Amino acid sequence: MELNTTYVGDALKVLKTIPSGYINCVVTSPPYFGLRNYQVDGQVGLEETPEKYIRKLVKIFSEVRRVLKEDGTMWINIGDSYAGYWGDKKAKAEGRPSLADKNGFSINSRPSFKSAFGKSDVKSKDLIGIPWMLAFALRKSGYYLRQDVIWSKPNPMPESVTDRCTKSHEYIFLFSKSPKYYYDNVSIMTDISEVSYNRLNQDIENQKGSSRVPGKTNGAMKARASWNGSSFDKGKIGEMKETHGHTRKSGNKERKKGSDRGCPEGTGSNVCGSVPWEGLKANKRSVWTVTTKPFKGNHFAVFPQDLIVDCIKAGCPEGGVVLDPFHGAGTTGIVATKLNRNFIGIELNPDYVKLEQKRRRDELGFFA
Repeated sequence: MELNTTYVGDALKVLKTIPSGYINCVVTSPPYFGLRNYQVDGQVGLEETPEKYIRKLVKIFSEVRRVLKEDGTMWINIGDSYAGYWGDKKAKAEGRPSLADKNGFSINSRPSFKSAFGKSDVKSKDLIGIPWMLAFALRKSGYYLRQDVIWSKPNPMPESVTDRCTKSHEYIFLFSKSPKYYYDNVSIMTDISEVSYNRLNQDIENQKGSSRVPGKTNGAMKARASWNGSSFDKGKIGEMKETHGHTRKSGNKERKKGSDRGCPEGTGSNVCGSVPWEGLKANKRSVWTVTTKPFKGNHFAVFPQDLIVDCIKAGCPEGGVVLDPFHGAGTTGIVATKLNRNFIGIELNPDYVKLEQKRRRDELGFFA
């Protein structure tokens, strides 16, 4: 299998040509249900019902599971849809399924539509719940559903609705093939919050215990930090502290008083902000705030590169292989290359493959 290449064709067919256990990590965003017509036969997203849409995706992602290594992960960005999102005339003109049938969820008639929740009561204007339908279906197919990440958009697409809030988030689901899997949490750690910084930066030596009940006083309070679920004390001045194989070094090695570091007389170290531990980081949280980015190419839906950097850093070791079975404009491949990973893309629309190749040359130059 040639690496760093996008293969043109149906995702399911191309996946069957990839050897089992070949892929380290999958980062992808399948076409959303009923939102866009990409003008190519065999496209995903224009199925008559959510049930058929989910069934088709499960079939594709089951083959993805075969090509994943045993410790592989899969990250799927998926948005939701509303029943009755378009008017009937517009849906008919654009060749899309109408979800606005006055009798319920259908195009020409009302199907029984069963999902993971049993028989559906989806009505026109209902939020369908596509992301969780897919998540539960993939879990049932054998994947481990490990996390729902919220992609918070500070600059969402404006909506003219007046009977609900403007939608400003989507989901990224983390799946794994096995209970234990490759996940480099250290590579995507973030800076500790200001609250945590101030808490860890207290003048511990001069702290006084707090009264809990009359006549009973605690000992001196000790600021503590968390690492992989375990806690450890600030430690002695200049001490090297090891937790779970990771070393943190005291920043204020000599434990100077505030006045010795140019602070007003009588102030503690918390006022001048001595660093309790050099390089102290926090585990990345499950709400990711990433702005959407404009894209000039002829592609409707391109997720921002910043959104998937941490997916690849955490889910694929350097030199590993990242797969995107719905490669579109090639964002996954570009980010993988920048992060020193290989990629394999699959794209049904040959026009998008040409767009992706040009985009790679423009962004990566020689490295494309």
